[in-house]
Amino acid sequence: MCLAIPGQIISLSDDSDPLSRKGRVSFSGISKEISLAYVPEAKINDYVIVHAGFALSILDEADALDSLQAFNDLSAFENGL
Repeated sequence: MCLAIPGQIISLSDDSDPLSRKGRVSFSGISKEISLAYVPEAKINDYVIVHAGFALSILDEADALDSLQAFNDLSAFENGL
């Protein structure tokens, strides 16, 4: 099973080629450089669903926060908290 994780775009590359466009995406404080080729309309502070280094879609902020809370709840449950 593979998971797509929500993250928030915190910066964008200056690349004018939409297929090479990248952004730095924060996943609860850990940031990674992600390809934004599939979401050319994405902008800073948008939440995106990321899988295997590619942003697949833009996500509504409320839905993104709900998903992140679910991941946190699962982690707490697994750790017996």
